[in-house]
Amino acid sequence: MQRIKTLSEYFKKYELSEKDPESFWSEIADSFTWKKKWDKVLDWDFEKANTKWFQNAKLNITENIFERNLKERGSKTAIIWEPNDPSEPSIHLTYQELYEETCKFSNALRSKGIKKGDRVIIYMPMVPEAAIAMLACARVGAVHSVVFAGFSSTSLADRINDCQAKMVLTSDGNFRGNKTIPVKSVVDEALEKSSTIESVIVLERTKQTINMFEGRDHWWHDCIKEESNVCEAEVLDSEDMLFILYTSGSTGKPKGVVHSSAGYMVYSAYTFLNVFQYDENDIYWCTADVGWITGHSYIVYGPLLCGATTVMFEGIPTFPNVSRFWDIVDKYKINQFYTAPTAIRALQAHGLDPIKNNSLESLKVIGSVGEPINEEAWHWYHDNIGKGNCPLVDTWWQTETGGIMISALAGITPNKPAHASLPLPGIHPVIVDADGNELIGNNVQGNLCIKFPWPSILRTTYGDHQRCINTYFSNYKGMYFTGDGVKRDHDGYLRILGRVDDVINVSGHRMGTAEVENAINEHEEVIESAVVGYPHNIKGEGIYAYVIVNSESSDDIIKAEIIDVVRKVIGPIAKPDKVQIVSGLPKTRSGKIMRRILRKIASNDYGNLGDTSTLLNPNVVEEIIKGAN
Repeated sequence: MQRIKTLSEYFKKYELSEKDPESFWSEIADSFTWKKKWDKVLDWDFEKANTKWFQNAKLNITENIFERNLKERGSKTAIIWEPNDPSEPSIHLTYQELYEETCKFSNALRSKGIKKGDRVIIYMPMVPEAAIAMLACARVGAVHSVVFAGFSSTSLADRINDCQAKMVLTSDGNFRGNKTIPVKSVVDEALEKSSTIESVIVLERTKQTINMFEGRDHWWHDCIKEESNVCEAEVLDSEDMLFILYTSGSTGKPKGVVHSSAGYMVYSAYTFLNVFQYDENDIYWCTADVGWITGHSYIVYGPLLCGATTVMFEGIPTFPNVSRFWDIVDKYKINQFYTAPTAIRALQAHGLDPIKNNSLESLKVIGSVGEPINEEAWHWYHDNIGKGNCPLVDTWWQTETGGIMISALAGITPNKPAHASLPLPGIHPVIVDADGNELIGNNVQGNLCIKFPWPSILRTTYGDHQRCINTYFSNYKGMYFTGDGVKRDHDGYLRILGRVDDVINVSGHRMGTAEVENAINEHEEVIESAVVGYPHNIKGEGIYAYVIVNSESSDDIIKAEIIDVVRKVIGPIAKPDKVQIVSGLPKTRSGKIMRRILRKIASNDYGNLGDTSTLLNPNVVEEIIKGAN
């Protein structure tokens, strides 16, 4: 696969991708290994949310990671694992070793009855076995669904039940900073609310005491002990499901975003190689968790398809000290470093002292992912971590897109602070107004849509294709609606402005307001709640909850209980930053909550609330303002 190396080459490739997208993607796909080539490159209909790439081709993505790479890269390090505790030894797995471990676990899956099309939940810490689990599922044709191991038992059970999973892969516990998290007990609780799981495979990580249910639960090391390190890959169709990844939406129930085998493979590899400008001997590190799409595409699949060395980190950026990220960069001589603005802002708050003993000279590219990066954080990151010499790729994309859509190509596209910049070849963004009219030219602002399919576009929302149509393809005719606002500046560069729907981007993780409200409403004293996002100096957006309660308890007690309920129902990541007890909510006469007003109050922006006289109870607005935190 050829890498773009100059700006003029980028423009030529982009022009070709607009004029003849099928030839453009066909040429890129030719660099992969296929059991059978495609009969037709593309068939699509956005009104029905139907997209098919490389039709009737046969392949297995893991053969493109292993068999395609082993001859030249068998002894090359595929994964470097850095543990939570820096005193514990790191692990380096070569491509040959990763292949053999994947084959052993693939055989273990088959021996436990897992076959093509079965759904397998992965609820694990950031250890090499998490990547091995994903690759083994792909090897045997099972559909993996990775669930971030910070989600609650209720959230886990919801995902198990939605995809009717047959197996859970987990650990006895997780290490996270100075905490030990009892992961297996969360799985046990979730399985009390689920009926489809036949077996659970448990990795020994923390060695804490856990319950093992006879006949259902099995130790990972026992499962692979007798298995062969050779396993023939299942032959899959190009449109067979590779994985389901759940993401929050504007309604309460998480959506199971489905990605297929061939298109995702081609796009994740192509974008990794070009955005990060990866060279053969580079060491690449993305700090994400495999529970999110970033970990799928840019820790596991994209890098390994390109024969890269990818770093997996189990810990957090502040343990055992706030220089941990920079210590790891120097330890492994990291060349490409990819992290979230939330992490950058949190580390920025500690000043430059934690960096003074780090050289960071190995860095060639630094990247940002998960949310728009503000200019102050951009400059701090660029000037102090990149030393002013590293291109900063500010990448925009989504779980649903499967890969990076708008970004600079490192060292090729001129950098502009806080701008995602230009679309990748094959991506055709448009800016539309509220009525769906396309806004032509520069210096325009509106809603970001994509007007032509790309190989890794989501194929459906699992078990509910109509929801896929309603969410992404019904707002603007013939276009995929991203849910994000965007501005195109005088140079034609794109700047992402954040969500325009009822979704909050908390530390790069999307939270549907309805999902958080549903959790709050489970508290027996809660009558009604409304959740909005507000500007947060570390997280980007915080969660602000307005709650009506029927309680004589003190506000402090009820607020603490509400936060605890959200933590238990969804997980700590969704807990509100602020809870305000109110007597009423601003509603129209038809009963619709005016979230626009609540967002303004949460942001301390009281000067432009608009006309409140048409509300059912206008006086409630003044009352909320007086009681605002």
